[in-house]
Amino acid sequence: MADENNVVSTTSEISTEQTVDESGNAVTVTTEVITETIVVTEGAEGQAAGTEETVTTSTEEVVIKVGGGDNSTPAAEPEPETPAPEPETPAPEPETPAPKPETPAPEAEKTPEPEPVASEDVKVEVPVEPEVSKEPEPEPQEEPKKEEPAVVAPKANGIACTLADAEDYYTTKRDGSYKIQFSGREGHITNRPAISVEEFMDQAVKSYGTRVAMKVERDGKWISWTYKEYFEEIKTAAKGFIKLGLEPYNGVGIIGFNSPEWLFSDLGAIYAGGLATGVYTTNNPEACQYVCSDANCNIVVVENDVQLQKILQVWDQLPALKAVVQYLGEVSEKRDNIYSWNEFMEIGRKENEDELNKRINMQSPNRCCTLIYTSGTTGNPKGVMMSHDNIIIATEGVIEQLHPAINVNSNVQETCISYLPLSHIAAQMTDVWIPIRAGAVVWFAKPDALKGSLSTTLQQARPTLFVGVPRVYEKIEEKIKGIGANVKGVKRKLADWAKGVSLTANTNKERGASTPFGYSVASMFLKKVSKALGLDRAKFIWTAAAPISKSTLQYFQSINLPLNEIYGMSETAGALTMGVPGKCRITSIGTIMPEAEYKIANPDEDGSGELCFRGRMNFMGYLNNLEKVKETIDEENWLHTGDVGKIDKDGFFYITGRIKELIITAGGENIAPVPIEDEIKTELPFIGTAMVIGDKKKFLSCLLTCQVEIDLDTGLAKDNLQASAVHYLKSIGVEATKAEDLTTDMPEVLKTAIQTGINNANKKAVSNAARVQKWKLLPIEFTTAGGELGPTQKLRRPHVMKMYKETIDAFYSG
Repeated sequence: MADENNVVSTTSEISTEQTVDESGNAVTVTTEVITETIVVTEGAEGQAAGTEETVTTSTEEVVIKVGGGDNSTPAAEPEPETPAPEPETPAPEPETPAPKPETPAPEAEKTPEPEPVASEDVKVEVPVEPEVSKEPEPEPQEEPKKEEPAVVAPKANGIACTLADAEDYYTTKRDGSYKIQFSGREGHITNRPAISVEEFMDQAVKSYGTRVAMKVERDGKWISWTYKEYFEEIKTAAKGFIKLGLEPYNGVGIIGFNSPEWLFSDLGAIYAGGLATGVYTTNNPEACQYVCSDANCNIVVVENDVQLQKILQVWDQLPALKAVVQYLGEVSEKRDNIYSWNEFMEIGRKENEDELNKRINMQSPNRCCTLIYTSGTTGNPKGVMMSHDNIIIATEGVIEQLHPAINVNSNVQETCISYLPLSHIAAQMTDVWIPIRAGAVVWFAKPDALKGSLSTTLQQARPTLFVGVPRVYEKIEEKIKGIGANVKGVKRKLADWAKGVSLTANTNKERGASTPFGYSVASMFLKKVSKALGLDRAKFIWTAAAPISKSTLQYFQSINLPLNEIYGMSETAGALTMGVPGKCRITSIGTIMPEAEYKIANPDEDGSGELCFRGRMNFMGYLNNLEKVKETIDEENWLHTGDVGKIDKDGFFYITGRIKELIITAGGENIAPVPIEDEIKTELPFIGTAMVIGDKKKFLSCLLTCQVEIDLDTGLAKDNLQASAVHYLKSIGVEATKAEDLTTDMPEVLKTAIQTGINNANKKAVSNAARVQKWKLLPIEFTTAGGELGPTQKLRRPHVMKMYKETIDAFYSG
């Protein structure tokens, strides 16, 4: 109330009255009346200057002399009244993140009344309600808006850790800087000092220098590099890039399968002050030209002659390109500015580190170091600008989420396998940044890993951390089921019993319930399966990059290898939510990462709305594309994911649809296709892919493919059915070993079985409009090589719609 801007006058009046109660006891009542008059000289909170406010407070003290006599205790001196504390001025809110709604304060506990005490004086304080008199308040005036003080950025000591000046929270300029969203929360991950990639790597080398950092098989032998050797290769590559003409903040394109040279080039580009730019190996020459042109690449690093030829076809359309380096095989075209890896590294070794050190020192944590290009399934790919801080804070978030199960700064080393496309943010986090932070060893798989050879690398490396896309787990499931189809008798019964017990146990674990009787025996039996797969040491097994069906999740629970989902985006440097053992729910994408905050925009009656996230992991912007940045990030710095989801009472997130994938029927109903597709695949175990169609149509239809073998050389689907598919078909009375046998002249029993499966899936539809009315079984399976799937095995719906336009049109004609 009173402050230095107000005039205060106080008067005090004390009166004493003696009397006798009904029992003859002497009673002394002392009353003090304090009157405080405040004249407001400077208006606050709607009060006008000159307002007078009077507050009168009374306190009574009663002393009862029990039984009368000289041994009674004299009346105590009245205690001075403690003035009521002034209301606190709320602390200014930090710029980010926005605080969550406060929990209402609990009601004050009631103090129990004292028991009567005999033969002693009893002192009783009787509070009297204060009398408050006020002059009539003037009309409230609008309080001027106050500028919220900016959160002071914590400072870091280290290599290239000085923040660059910035005016906004995003930028689209390759050499631009942006404001980091520090939270102001002392000791929290969101307020840690920002550091550079160079400082991050320097800390790793000091901690893990002599550890093996990576291993790759060449000519039948495994070659390894320690962290110190890794670091030296990075610096050599960086000096080579500078010598070949890499200019600051221009791109170094990298096109090739995962290898140590990919990582040396990636970090070497960053050390040299360039922008590390991954290019998908599945890109055609025109797509490569688009990315390399947009990134203004001065250097392109290619894996082999296949990738080299793509660049040679479009070199004349890349005016900034100065040199190409090939890291595997002999260079087929000997010409100026094309170098083998050995030639390139020799160039770097001859250079001193003066220019390299200058390039390092000009960098800042809030400047761009990496470009991640989106896969371009809905248009030209966008260059997602990742800063040093984006990458490192996202990495630290994963480490914190996994603590204490992940080994960091310990003598036990984690093991990973690198096989997913390094052009994708998921692989960069799991194969580059998390291993550096944890001092893990990365085993590089063979280029045909996704065609089938991954199983061999799994058995050799036996990873402790493993990330796969749904397609990988579906193929593992199909393979195990195919083997199991030939198991008979007691072994089959034992396997079925063990899987049933394991499924129940893992379901119970999610709910915090006890595991069923026999679980330990079942686990021992199923350990043979995990060992055969090479996953017997795996502590964390994640699925990421695309939706996964509930049936596949349940299958892996049944073999005692429960999968945990990760949800994230290129624009958020990877994970936004993550499930971990002991903190997961089937079909949930996990709980929020510690560096992020969320909101659900425009929720419906079920609580589902667009998932939005904010925090230091949010990207800097799209290179040269301000329009797309403003479509993605709103004025309060919330990043809109385009995914529809909800959160339960325990903090677990669920995806319920994707805005861009939503089917809007001719009747105007919004339908998410993925849940329908998952139900169909569950009902029909021989189906490889189900794709629901119906945008702007009167009803839904569906394209179906069979589970077939994949050609390891071409990556294309073969005609041979998977063993699991053959087994299922035989169980319904269909003898077939090839997909063509099913599609050329489909047996009636198969038609009936498919229609029954569709009908069963339709029974679970959320509405009549969400029921599939027509379907077609195609003679091939969808693959990345065939163009139907993207690099991370995600369905390319627009492309498939074009490929099968005639089939789709036939659903709706007549």
